[in-house]
Amino acid sequence: MTLGDTLPLVKPFLLLATRSEDVAADSEYASILELAGLEEHELRRIRLEAEPLPDLDLDDYSGIIVGGSPFTSSIPDSHKSDTQRRVEAELSGLLDVLRERDFPFFGACYGVGTLARHIGGVIDGTYAEPIGAPVITLTEEGLADPVLAGLPRSFQAYVGHKEACTYLPESAVLLATSEACPVQMFRVRTNLYGTQFHPELTLETLLERMEIYRHAGYADPSEFDQIRREVSAADVSHVGKILANFVQRYAR
Repeated sequence: MTLGDTLPLVKPFLLLATRSEDVAADSEYASILELAGLEEHELRRIRLEAEPLPDLDLDDYSGIIVGGSPFTSSIPDSHKSDTQRRVEAELSGLLDVLRERDFPFFGACYGVGTLARHIGGVIDGTYAEPIGAPVITLTEEGLADPVLAGLPRSFQAYVGHKEACTYLPESAVLLATSEACPVQMFRVRTNLYGTQFHPELTLETLLERMEIYRHAGYADPSEFDQIRREVSAADVSHVGKILANFVQRYAR
């Protein structure tokens, strides 16, 4: 069932992507469509690694989604490419507007770092996690949040990141945590969300991404067979509901 089956025709959501590998970018788009329950005309995409962010009229959209990225935001600016510096500046300017308007925003992995840095959080390698499927636990605030409605207090989700939020300002509400990474999900104001884990990943998409980024430093390639067995055995059936909840809540 898609959004169009349950609601009148709505304004589309907008996916801002930064993956330069076509296979990874297209798989990310496809998995978000699947898990969020959207048709292609309901999720427009801009690949920021390929083109500058155009002027946006937010009134044309129901919400903004930012996916994962090979960019590492906490490295020195001198080590970043011109493209990464441009993308970070564009997203920062956009978040100024989104935060002021309390406009619906969902950032997964790279999106959580972008949002946390924007509000004064600290992003570094302290709580990096190799590819895996740890147990995520909701806080009391998370249990009460409508975007997390229907999820159990604890569930598994796919992760794999070189940096994470070490300090989350009091202006944010912590929604989920885990043993190895204290900030797994948070909310800013009422409508801006960030997750460190990947609610948009299916097992097929994760395994494909592991091969694409085999030598990118997310895990030791010699351990990939063991990682593949572990993630294949994980139960991530609950986590995709987060995207569906976000879309159902903000479709307009």
